[in-house]
Amino acid sequence: MYDELTPTDIKKMEEEIEYRRLVVRPKALEEVKETRAHGDLSENFEYHAAKRVKNQNESRIRYLERMIKTAKVISETSAADEIGINNTVTVEFVEDGSQETYRIVTTVRGNSLEGLISNESPLGKALLGKKTGDIVHVRVNENVGYDVRIVSFENTVDDGSDKIRSF
Repeated sequence: MYDELTPTDIKKMEEEIEYRRLVVRPKALEEVKETRAHGDLSENFEYHAAKRVKNQNESRIRYLERMIKTAKVISETSAADEIGINNTVTVEFVEDGSQETYRIVTTVRGNSLEGLISNESPLGKALLGKKTGDIVHVRVNENVGYDVRIVSFENTVDDGSDKIRSF
């Protein structure tokens, strides 16, 4: 299994890895060394907490490296009249006429609470490649689906503010 990532996603991950190696790792190692010197390790909460922080940092580095290594790189560009990655899309739900606006991003940046939907989510998949005015059926599972009409979309520039999700 691989994740679809854009060149921007990979760049952000590489920057996080570098930061964790050059800034977080030395601080975490120093904290472990300092707390180890406080005596009996079996009752030294600070030592165990420092060790946990160090291990979480190393785990995050490995996770990001594995994501980059196994990623399928996809383009951030799309045709001017078709919805693609980083486009902000306003849809109308046919059933009740309500409207919502979303930005389509890759899975590592998805955050539905902030209106960032994954290109691999049912709605994201259904919208990719479509045009303003299209009515699209979103298939949630074998038995459930709904229709949306694409009201409008704009090509949004990735300003770098989207965070790469944690594990």
